[in-house]
Amino acid sequence: MKLKLFSWNVNGIRAVINKGEFARFISTYDPDIVCLQETKASRSQVEIDLPEYTEHFYSAAKKGYSGTAIFSKTPARCYRDGFPNGIVQRFQLTGDRYGDPNDEGRIIAAEFDDFWLVTCYTPNSKGDLSRLNLRQRWDAACLAYLQELETGQYGTTKPILYCGDMNVAYADIDLANSKSNAGKHGFTNEERAGFQAYLDARFIDVFRAAHPHEANAYTWWTHWANARARNVGWRIDYWLASAAIAPRVQNPTIHAEQMGSDHCPVSVEFA
Repeated sequence: MKLKLFSWNVNGIRAVINKGEFARFISTYDPDIVCLQETKASRSQVEIDLPEYTEHFYSAAKKGYSGTAIFSKTPARCYRDGFPNGIVQRFQLTGDRYGDPNDEGRIIAAEFDDFWLVTCYTPNSKGDLSRLNLRQRWDAACLAYLQELETGQYGTTKPILYCGDMNVAYADIDLANSKSNAGKHGFTNEERAGFQAYLDARFIDVFRAAHPHEANAYTWWTHWANARARNVGWRIDYWLASAAIAPRVQNPTIHAEQMGSDHCPVSVEFA
């Protein structure tokens, strides 16, 4: 038996539902678990009827902004919304002029029988890099949290499946125009170092591990200049897996054919 797990930044769940693309997504792929980022809505604002799924929303305090959600055919044992206070204090995630990232509905950890599933909408460093400092602290905090989950500080020791919009292209191969974007938000040395820290901690980028040389494999495209049709994009949506569980994570796939958002879904199968 294989579970089909999907991650998708929908850039507004109400918009993707109204376009008919969310229903098409569920019908086409029949996922066992769906992790969503940038939902931009609370559950009460969403008109959707999926009785076969258990739904868990973690929405931002600010309406129409950020937010994450998990839909699963098998209910999770528990959900943990946001970082624990110890992580917040340790990494001084107290907010900036944009607001408090802890009120933005950015990260959910769900415990299943064989693993912790964590989905995250990583803060964008902004075009002028005005949120880069917070972004660096967020990356360090998120890695520390994954390690605490993995080593059983919140229950049973279990490996991690981590997915979401990480708002960084890690390597030159992960974006179409690496030279012209060097040093810009999403491709700064600081953000790339934050991603490297996950790899150094033995979390596996399962798509790149399976496809080490595959270029033109992107998950996000700007709305400008017909970028998606020309496939001028970035790979900023990921599945990472603890080294112990990575061999059971198979068939990592980018579903560029799925429309409805400026991001496309990314999936894995878990054996």
